[in-house]
Amino acid sequence: MDLAKYGPWALIVGGSEGAGADFARLLAADGFKLVLVARKPEPLAELASELRAKGAEVRAVPADLADPAVLARVRAATDDIEIGLLIYYAGANNTRGNFVELPEAVTQSVLQITVLGQANFTRHYGGLMAARGRGGIVLGGSLSSYLGSPTLAAYTGAKAFSRIFSEALWAEMKPMGVDVLHLNIGFTATPAMARLGMPVELAEPTATVAREGLENIANGPVWIISTPGNLERARMISGVEDRAETVLRHAIVPRDQTAAAARELQELAKEG
Repeated sequence: MDLAKYGPWALIVGGSEGAGADFARLLAADGFKLVLVARKPEPLAELASELRAKGAEVRAVPADLADPAVLARVRAATDDIEIGLLIYYAGANNTRGNFVELPEAVTQSVLQITVLGQANFTRHYGGLMAARGRGGIVLGGSLSSYLGSPTLAAYTGAKAFSRIFSEALWAEMKPMGVDVLHLNIGFTATPAMARLGMPVELAEPTATVAREGLENIANGPVWIISTPGNLERARMISGVEDRAETVLRHAIVPRDQTAAAARELQELAKEG
């Protein structure tokens, strides 16, 4: 990773475990100083200690990304340093249900983290990068951004915002010297997924997500993680014709069917 273009500090939002932690480890190995932001203080402190033991300079900011005041909290830890790389990887979903039946707090949290969070952090740190004429922004996304899915209305809608927002931002900021990448993941073996009881043995490793994100930051606006089946699914669900049939046929499956769906996609990739 080019420290001169994207350094000296990297801000990783959602950076205590999973791919966020892998981003931090890779960047620390390349000499970046790190600001890690995450809700859970224990894994955040553990990762910060691990990286400091290897010689990295790390600032850890425990913060709830669903809090509208989170940017102010993070700015208090970063206004005195130069953030050359923003990785906003937060945005998982742990509650499914019909939109009109879910508590407002559930959907508000999804929208705050993925829509307003990405927009607000990008406006602030991206503006500073543009003024310097260099930098990079990686926004975490999902294959779900191509298809509205029942029981995940707010989540899939938020991911669609993220992808379209990233594409527009990429076009705006490229002439300013700032790279923007929407990192589009499929079924990923995150600790959050494991805690939900998901069968992660067929999922893409978080280290793969982090490595491909950093390697392709200049290849925006969208990078789909190379796990077999991801590109094929994106093609299947992104067509503009027969949307009614597509939405009903390819909706995100319940958790207990995830492994079978992953196998099906991998077989499709082999065939084709």
